[in-house]
Amino acid sequence: MLRILSAVVLGVVLALPAMAQEANRQKPAAPAASEIDSNKARELLRKRQAGDRLTAEEAAYLERAIAARRAGQQGRPGRAGGSDSRAIFGKDKVGFKPLTEMTGEDRYQDQDGGLYGGGQNAPPEEHRKAAEAALAKIEPLDARGQPAVDGRVVFVSISMSNATQEFSKFKEIADRDPRKSPSLTIVDCAQGGQAMAEWVAAGAQPWTVAERRITNAGVTLDQVQIAWIKLANKGPRGDLAEHGKKLEADTLAVIQNAKDRFPNLRIAYLSSRIYGGYTMGALNPEPYAYESAFPARWLIQRQMKGDKALNFEASRGEVKSPLLLWGPYLWADGVTPRAADKLVYTREDLAQDGTHPSQAGREKVAKLMLEFFANNELTRPWFAR
Repeated sequence: MLRILSAVVLGVVLALPAMAQEANRQKPAAPAASEIDSNKARELLRKRQAGDRLTAEEAAYLERAIAARRAGQQGRPGRAGGSDSRAIFGKDKVGFKPLTEMTGEDRYQDQDGGLYGGGQNAPPEEHRKAAEAALAKIEPLDARGQPAVDGRVVFVSISMSNATQEFSKFKEIADRDPRKSPSLTIVDCAQGGQAMAEWVAAGAQPWTVAERRITNAGVTLDQVQIAWIKLANKGPRGDLAEHGKKLEADTLAVIQNAKDRFPNLRIAYLSSRIYGGYTMGALNPEPYAYESAFPARWLIQRQMKGDKALNFEASRGEVKSPLLLWGPYLWADGVTPRAADKLVYTREDLAQDGTHPSQAGREKVAKLMLEFFANNELTRPWFAR
């Protein structure tokens, strides 16, 4: 009996390698990363993180995407496979062309190129003349908003966390720059967590905080004449027609609120986001970061066409908006250099979450902003000495 039992055990032991090989043959391999649509996977991840229920098919696709990404990360220095699914979609480029490099014939979805459309990165002649007229009205004002030789010109920012990180660094270097006018006071009113949707209500908390910061800077609301608004919303979803139109509507409300709160606001410069391909979450990944430029352009185009909701000229009726212009265009396709200035965003330019700028990223954006406001012909009249 003992000999029989030993023979059985020995047979099982000898069979184990073959059984393991058979099990490995039957276990499905993780799909290659190239077989996964990263945009689809990212949207499913965003849904799951937002608490939305996935279908069985969607959940299975997301798990395959996670498995593919982990498999691709194994063995790469400094890139652990890990269990954190938020880290699976980072890319050092996405293949989109910067809006400033698109021509009138290029298309992204149904949108052509150029900051102002038609492949043009400068405002059309009529709007440029209107901008020059608005610039001519900007002058030092006293606390009551009346012209004064020893008055102030106040420049504020309005937006969310990325904007306050970038603008506060811009203020730091601009205040030291000899090109800056001694009459100019820069106040960072952008706030963490306060994207466009959070500024929509006229009595929303961000406006109260902004007023307090302006007061603490020793100036008044009546002295605010210029604003920088960076367009973004938290957790955008859907295609450009869906999330873009919401961002456009929210920003319109923000612009009108700003004009109502700052009666002498003459010009608002609009900017879209920096590169979002390294993101580890659903706060504002690509393509949403890239696409935030189009709502900015839509608003400027609406104003150029005479939309009453964006009227800036008293002779045409009730004034509801400052004149709108593009501020610095900050997006570049990751490590792919922009044609004109060779701008790139490496992984080191973004913080650990891949969404907010690192210290290096803040300095990079701040320097871009400083050169824009110090040198652009439609900013120099109020920025420069």
